[in-house]
Amino acid sequence: MEAAIATQWIMACHVDDVPENGGSCIKHGDEQIAIFNFSRRNEWYATQNLCPHKQQMAISRGMIGSAGETCEPKVACPFHKKTFSLLTGECLGEEELAIKTYPVKIADGKVFIGVY
Repeated sequence: MEAAIATQWIMACHVDDVPENGGSCIKHGDEQIAIFNFSRRNEWYATQNLCPHKQQMAISRGMIGSAGETCEPKVACPFHKKTFSLLTGECLGEEELAIKTYPVKIADGKVFIGVY
């Protein structure tokens, strides 16, 4: 599931609100969005916070890392250990699960997320 083209950029938080190599969560409308500061890679990501496996709001508390020979950025749900690509949202296991991803940009010490 690839991120769609953003139709609107929202200011989600300040850069300092998200721990290095970790995640935080914001609420936008009815959605919870997980934001990740993958500082080891100097990259930022955003996904839905809802884990599709057990329907728990937990993705923002997951461990981030890299997977496989291509070092694809990933997040693992802290409860169920299901692992998802931070690029595409696809489950990196054998399950047919996926999470929504959002584009992220950083400007003037602020984190912006593209919503659609």
